[in-house]
Amino acid sequence: TLHLRMPRHCENALKDATYLENHDKVAWVNYPGLKSSKYYELAQRIMPNGTCGVISFGLKGGRNAAEVMMDKLELAAIVTHVADARTCVLHPASHTHRQMNDEQLREAGVNPDLIRFSVGIENADDIIADLEQALAAI
Repeated sequence: TLHLRMPRHCENALKDATYLENHDKVAWVNYPGLKSSKYYELAQRIMPNGTCGVISFGLKGGRNAAEVMMDKLELAAIVTHVADARTCVLHPASHTHRQMNDEQLREAGVNPDLIRFSVGIENADDIIADLEQALAAI
């Protein structure tokens, strides 16, 4: 069903990335569908119907802020995979790479505040509401 879901994944991800980019607690957002992305022009040329459903972002407050936000998410499932129909999220520093300190994470190319957000096909406003309530806890 991926070919049926991708338009919704892309549409939702662009809305969510735009929300995150404009949030005062978010330090950075990496999503090729955003005009601020260094990949925007390339993405528009080779993926004119939508870029992808995965957003990476970091929070002001670093690793601790990311851990707090992750604990407060209600709609998004904390899992390690992407392209699910449901919204999935992962904070590598406290999950898959939890045995590493911040210096080791950086050496491995993983920012301690990095959150990988794989946007599902739920209503975009519901996803944003979940992000909003989780970010409010920081």
